[in-house]
Amino acid sequence: MLYSWVYYLHNHFSGLEIIKYISFRAGLAALTAFLISIFIGGKIIKMLKKYKVSEDTTKTDSARLRELHSDKKNVPTMGGVIMLISIIVSTLLWCDLFNIYIGIVLFATVWLGVVGFVDDYIKLKHKNVSGMSGRSKLIFQCGLGLILGLVLYFHFNNVEDGTKLIVPFFKELKPELGAFYVLMVMFFVVGMSNAVNITDGLDGLAIGCVVIAGLVITLVAYVVGRVDFSNYLQVPYIPGCGELSILCAALVGAGLGFMWFNCFPAQAFMGDTGSLPLGGILGIVAIIVKLELFVFFIYSIFIVEALSVVLQVGIYKVWKKRIFLCAPLHHHFQFKGWPETKITARFFIIAAIMALLSLITIKL
Repeated sequence: MLYSWVYYLHNHFSGLEIIKYISFRAGLAALTAFLISIFIGGKIIKMLKKYKVSEDTTKTDSARLRELHSDKKNVPTMGGVIMLISIIVSTLLWCDLFNIYIGIVLFATVWLGVVGFVDDYIKLKHKNVSGMSGRSKLIFQCGLGLILGLVLYFHFNNVEDGTKLIVPFFKELKPELGAFYVLMVMFFVVGMSNAVNITDGLDGLAIGCVVIAGLVITLVAYVVGRVDFSNYLQVPYIPGCGELSILCAALVGAGLGFMWFNCFPAQAFMGDTGSLPLGGILGIVAIIVKLELFVFFIYSIFIVEALSVVLQVGIYKVWKKRIFLCAPLHHHFQFKGWPETKITARFFIIAAIMALLSLITIKL
């Protein structure tokens, strides 16, 4: 929007040609999203407190968990609205809105933001209900994944390596997925949106890991959108993909702004309103920039957190045994007596190390 106006004017005024550069607009997008988050964050939190939109920590089967989180009972939730506004406004200002990838990711963000908002609203409206039913939420997530999968499948039919799976360490091995590409997109959208949602259980944990992952995908989106860099690193070149680095930079800026309020002790929680769309953004961008299997490095914390829940539930149903004191994994360490800040800091360290490994191995 603003980018389009300035780009039009750059032909008439010298000095404005800098707006053409994606790296410049990415920096502006991150700064804009951060400032918006800081500016509106306090106001939105006050409004949430006024209307008593607070976290109900009693909705758990674990008495120990209720005890550990008793001090979070009246902390406002649905703070994800802060990030959604920041990301969307910053993207509208600095991105090329005619870019198909920007349209796809914005569509996914709004869709999952609405689903998360409805889920949070049901939790608040009905005190004895834990939000939307798992089946209903899954239907909406799968519906979005199917739509995005079909759009990308037909679009990438005209792009080299578009529907192929890029295998780390084996650059020549690129199996063609064909129609299964649609299912992979659906799996990523559903899996990542739920994984970030599961990780959002301690002050600052989920958003800190999102920021770290966001920095990596910002860089990768920029690289795969440039033919010279992509050729040097021997990664697929996706024309027009560079614009996604601007949206991802806005995600990082908004995340840092929200962390200002969400760090320990949290003034607000993002709720499903924030966790579902943030996970969706990470999932769909990873697909577009051909990071499908690199996510095991970049999104390792989210994947491990989600797997801990799957293993806990699956093993208990079969053998009636628990492998963790509590799932997801961050609660296991809480039950072992680790302070919340120590758990969060150590998860950040692991996330940062895995992010570095992902960047190191991209050229391999």
